[in-house]
Amino acid sequence: MPRSIRPDAVLVQAVIAGALSFAHLHDLAEAAGQSGWKAWAYPISVDLLLVAAWRRLRTARRDRSAWIWFVIALFASLGANVATAGLLDLNAVPAWLRILVAGWPALAFLGGTLLVHSPTDTATPTAQPVGDEPAAPEVEMHRTEEPAPEPTPAVPELAPAPAEPPAQAPAVPVALLDHARKIADAHRASTGSPMPAADLSARLGLPAPMTDAITAELQLT
Repeated sequence: MPRSIRPDAVLVQAVIAGALSFAHLHDLAEAAGQSGWKAWAYPISVDLLLVAAWRRLRTARRDRSAWIWFVIALFASLGANVATAGLLDLNAVPAWLRILVAGWPALAFLGGTLLVHSPTDTATPTAQPVGDEPAAPEVEMHRTEEPAPEPTPAVPELAPAPAEPPAQAPAVPVALLDHARKIADAHRASTGSPMPAADLSARLGLPAPMTDAITAELQLT
């Protein structure tokens, strides 16, 4: 269902006040020598300055310049209402009022420019002094007790190992000894000198203990 339209008394009152003030400013500007479209521009200029000052006051209530321009615009609007209420002969406007009306556009432009381009008050965060920095919590260091070293068990002394008896020379078979003697005799007969033990060992190809035993039997060098 469509919502029912409920008239707002405050809004209606604002429309009426704005229309009357607009008309009074137009009549005063026209009586001061501003005819045609110029007479309609004066009330627009006053209302715009009033709105700009009010918006500035909403963001910076302690701004003194915003209060000054708000009072100037309000005085211009109220002055036109009072002047056109029969207290002023609109057919014979005084010279000072003509000068004020003629200089109003420049004054309104100056006020609007200052209100728009003035910096707003912003709360700057206060820097915390270096000395007031919170100290880091102290960490209590607990010393861990090291366990006492365990005693090492005593190693029993071992008796020295008995010395091994010297290895006995292996017994040389008679056939092997005769074969070695033949090789040695053949070498003596061909060279005229006894056969070296190294050469005999190389000819026989036997282990070193056996070769040593054969060399000892043959008494070779």
